[in-house]
Amino acid sequence: QVQLAESGGGSVPAGGSLRLSCVPTTYTTRRITCMGWFRQSPGKAREGLAALETEQLTTKYPDSVKGRFTVSRDSATNTVYLDISNLKPEDTGVYYCAASDFWTTFYCDNAVKRYEYWGQGTQVTVSS
Repeated sequence: QVQLAESGGGSVPAGGSLRLSCVPTTYTTRRITCMGWFRQSPGKAREGLAALETEQLTTKYPDSVKGRFTVSRDSATNTVYLDISNLKPEDTGVYYCAASDFWTTFYCDNAVKRYEYWGQGTQVTVSS
């Protein structure tokens, strides 16, 4: 079992920046192989924003967020961050951290189905 705690959401004006944090707590000997960030906006399906595999620390982003979203990890604390720049009103939504200890790192991507564990989410509101 893995528990995830997100923080860092809030209300931000358009054009601003934000850093979201995710702290994983594991209750198993299995190793987390993939961490991801997702967003769910009102009336929309949950969408993948960034994926980070934990061996080589390679990342994957959908084209829609490349250049504005950056995922990273602090190896000392295992905290995973999502840095968002040039925020837009359409970035408004609930942001979720997710983790997998099932798939090998080869399969680490932005698909919802890749992740077994989810945080509670943190709200981000971008005003125009």
